[in-house]
Amino acid sequence: MTTHYIDICLLPDPEFSQAHLMGALVAKLHRALVQRASGSIGVSFPEHVDAPRQQRSLGKVLRLHGTALALQALMAQPWLQGMSDHVRLSPAADAPPDAPHRLVVRRQFKTSAERLRRRRMQRKGETAAQAAAVIPDSAQRRPDLPYVQLRSASTGHPFCLFLEHKPLLASPVTGEFNAYGLGPLASIPWF
Repeated sequence: MTTHYIDICLLPDPEFSQAHLMGALVAKLHRALVQRASGSIGVSFPEHVDAPRQQRSLGKVLRLHGTALALQALMAQPWLQGMSDHVRLSPAADAPPDAPHRLVVRRQFKTSAERLRRRRMQRKGETAAQAAAVIPDSAQRRPDLPYVQLRSASTGHPFCLFLEHKPLLASPVTGEFNAYGLGPLASIPWF
């Protein structure tokens, strides 16, 4: 159960965009959560905007959720090294006990028609023309969710981590968070 939180606020920077800094922050957090392997830290983005494509944003605040002990253990690690000039941390504080809850989840999309065609060609042994006939350009999906751009540690390829803040819940959902701090089976207090 997440009873406490810490806000990490990105500071304005003339050299790096807010999106670039948020990507770096999420990547560092992900590496720290993988090392901890406990599933006790959740995240949310309280300033996120689900809007048309040009206006969607995760905002400038990454909120960590967990117990006081779990947050203390995470913050004792040097995972924010290199980011200290770019962020402002709030002290750990109690989450409002009467706050509604919500799930913050990763959404994955088959976004590239070209990638879908290449996969089909490999799986079915088809030519490019055959795959194009089955998978038209209209199959390409452009999601309207805010995202952070990351790089895969295993392949080195960039990818978009699309995030959805699900509808508010009347009561908490208890479970473990994944290595991104997302909880398809665990909720965070929303305030």
